Amino acid sequence: MPTPTDTLPLGRAMALADLPVFSCDLRNLPAPLQAARQALDDLRMQHPEPQSSNVRARYMSPWKSHRLHPGLLPLCQAVTQIAENCARSIGGFALSSLNLRLTVTDCWGAIYESADAALRHNHFPADFAAVVYLEAEDGCAPIVFGGRMAVQPQPGMLVLFPGILDHEVPPTAGRRVVIAMNLHKVSTLLTATAPAAVHGTEAATEQAGIPASA
Repeated sequence: MPTPTDTLPLGRAMALADLPVFSCDLRNLPAPLQAARQALDDLRMQHPEPQSSNVRARYMSPWKSHRLHPGLLPLCQAVTQIAENCARSIGGFALSSLNLRLTVTDCWGAIYESADAALRHNHFPADFAAVVYLEAEDGCAPIVFGGRMAVQPQPGMLVLFPGILDHEVPPTAGRRVVIAMNLHKVSTLLTATAPAAVHGTEAATEQAGIPASA
């Protein structure tokens, strides 16, 4: 049933804004990367049915794949900690000071072969979206943000960005295998404690120039 606010006129204007895109080399975390790659192969065998989305890839696993395969959890934990450090670099304070933390709500994998692509989209209402490149052949397509800025994938690279930021993948000439995630803020007053950090994550964030959280 419509509410009184549904009938109010709504104006809209587009403001230019600089939104950060973070990248981090995760190759010093080989165990989570290898576990995620094996998990994606397992998921492809167990859940071969195609997913309907803007991803036009050879294979895409279910949206909640981290709930279907425990091999994705170490990578989710590592990305979550790095994302919280990125959030601190944006706001200048730790989310924990507001009784908040980030959690992975969606996680899926995709295998892009020649001519595969992803249509322009965003991940709103997620606070952050993340892409980890498990494989990235020479000549594979970049991820393009806002139709302007392109980031060229490298094996083991994490790319993290605000969920509202539009992005796309043009048709690729090379194979690219990714794990993607959506992360949301949740209250630590209502949820269990944050997952333990994966050994080596602090070194990865320092290498990327991301300040460690308090």
